[in-house]
Amino acid sequence: MSEAIITVSNLGKKYRISHVGQRQRYVALRDVLANGVKNIFTGWKSKAGKNSVEDFWALQDVSFEIKRGEVVGIIGRNGAGKSTLLKILSRITEQTVGRVHLKGRVASLLEVGTGFHPELTGRENIFLNGAILGMSHSEIRRKFDEIVAFAEVEQFLDTPVKRFSSGMYVRLAFAVAAHLEPEILVVDEVLAVGDAQFQKKCLGKMRDVSRQGGRTVLFVSHNMAAISQLTTSSILLNKGRVCFHGPTTQAVEMYMNLSGSDTTLFFDVEHQPRKWLGTQAARFVSLRFDRMIPLFSFQAEFSFIAKVRALEDFDRLRFSITIFMADGTPVGNSFGPDYPGLRRGEVVEVSLSLGNLRLAPGHYYCGVGVGRGDNKTGHVDYDVVFDTLNFEVSPEEGEDGTVAFWERNWGSIIFPELLQKSITKLKDLELDVK
Repeated sequence: MSEAIITVSNLGKKYRISHVGQRQRYVALRDVLANGVKNIFTGWKSKAGKNSVEDFWALQDVSFEIKRGEVVGIIGRNGAGKSTLLKILSRITEQTVGRVHLKGRVASLLEVGTGFHPELTGRENIFLNGAILGMSHSEIRRKFDEIVAFAEVEQFLDTPVKRFSSGMYVRLAFAVAAHLEPEILVVDEVLAVGDAQFQKKCLGKMRDVSRQGGRTVLFVSHNMAAISQLTTSSILLNKGRVCFHGPTTQAVEMYMNLSGSDTTLFFDVEHQPRKWLGTQAARFVSLRFDRMIPLFSFQAEFSFIAKVRALEDFDRLRFSITIFMADGTPVGNSFGPDYPGLRRGEVVEVSLSLGNLRLAPGHYYCGVGVGRGDNKTGHVDYDVVFDTLNFEVSPEEGEDGTVAFWERNWGSIIFPELLQKSITKLKDLELDVK
């Protein structure tokens, strides 16, 4: 059984927050001088301008243990205490109470350019950062070429890093932190600065660091696809406390619930303005996913549930869906089969699915329609809802552990038929249609 490399016991971090009280929104220098003179002669002090101080616990009673070679996700909403925890583990700041026991050297990438001197060149900063991490000059030289090749900044290696873009900065910083063989690698959300291809390289490198080198990785991200792909266990922080430490799948579900996952799983669209107004023979009431989190693997069945209200009688019904990339690029479309129509006032809930999604990793959203006909016979829309059913596709992992990558110019997906899994009539409504 592997030993614990990080042990945290009853950790707490307290900050003192000052609140300045003022009688008016703006106080000029002459007001300060006048009040000062008045106080000297009268002994009176304004209570309205008195400062107040309160204690804020960014972390409180945090305890956990991490084994050597584990890749652990640290997740939570903004302000949950993730960055404070990593700064304490990296010895950047000290805890107020509790104990932290680390076995080995820690390399941290918490902000763009962490540990870099802006006036020094990229070459000089590699040696400086390595020395800060406790590496000898010979160790750094041995890894130097690998670092430069990974960062892809050879052309600018002798340029002061203050002239680097944020992307170049983080590429070099991550390359140094990952290649200088620390026992513990700590990475915050800073990787989001890099482009998609570099993020892919970083995820692959972190996987290699843990699997081949037996080193421990702590990874903070709001990208649940990356967390799910890279880590097997995660720590969920909420208001400075650990509310879960265990399998990543469960941690992600709890995180989505804490973040208000109902807004990403349930879409109340009945009164949402329409970009495209159909005949309004029927209208969508709501759309929702049939799972805890809107995260799918590229081969997964994509399924959702639509609730529709009939505003008049019609004899045929057909659903359609168009999937868009996050930037609005349409990826593909699918029509379902013909279903029997509805009578005015009827409300039905229909479970629909696309088998073998085959989408590249990334964020997507949908446009969902209900009408009659298809792309061959001609389609008439009763109602169409755009910008709904936002979801994420996690990266494919091959047998060798590498992540598949899909180039955008390879083209669109041709989806299979949109299948109906079930249909349930909910109730008849008396409609007041003017």
